[in-house]
Amino acid sequence: MTADTIAAIEVRNLTMRYGDLVIMNDLNFSIQRGEVFVIMGGSGSGKSTLLKHLIGLKAPAEGTILFDGEDFSTADESHRKGVLRRMGVLYQNGALWSGLTLAENIALPLEQFTSLNARAIAEVVSLKLALVGLRGFEAFYPSAISGGMRKRAALARAIALDPEVLFFDEPSSGLDPISASRLDDLIVELKASFGTTIVVVTHDLESIFRIADRALFLDINEKTMTALGPPAELRDNPPSDEVHRFLTRSSEGLS
Repeated sequence: MTADTIAAIEVRNLTMRYGDLVIMNDLNFSIQRGEVFVIMGGSGSGKSTLLKHLIGLKAPAEGTILFDGEDFSTADESHRKGVLRRMGVLYQNGALWSGLTLAENIALPLEQFTSLNARAIAEVVSLKLALVGLRGFEAFYPSAISGGMRKRAALARAIALDPEVLFFDEPSSGLDPISASRLDDLIVELKASFGTTIVVVTHDLESIFRIADRALFLDINEKTMTALGPPAELRDNPPSDEVHRFLTRSSEGLS
């Protein structure tokens, strides 16, 4: 089996639990290289918890998560750091450091994980800001720009190290429709231009249908996944009433 045929991420028999409370069980799916994969479901279904498992912030109660065919949760510290360097994460609130300029925020991972000198780092920072439409905003602080611009600046930081896999936690949360649509466009552009594997946690219907190659549905009542496939196919041929309700609700529906 070649590297190209191995899934970017493979989840086997995953159970997610907080203490005795089972959030989801028996999750089995793979995320292919270069696809936009959406994790969807209602409030409390465990979407963000699953994301934490995928990026290694929470260990499985049961089951295995493979990154490029390897279980990095059991790897030594050096190997884990190498895997984490190949990931980028855009958190729901952006998580920019308020006391640092946008340039300083984006420079942080470059300073920590590369041997680039200050001049080279500044060039990379300017390039990443230009990619997200923020050329010329290097000296701005997060408080001086809009919510949509902060999300794009956080995306620039997430892609600073050219990650192979990029994770988004509710990227459109708190954004106006125009800013949310622009962020969706950036996600699609990253996939098309760089072949980045992108995993998105969202409940936003417009975003799901706009960006997802495939989507996974977490059913809070069944406590497991009940659908996996292209969103339009799941909407037109829903495997359950719950999936149908989720994918045909109004935009003011489940959150």
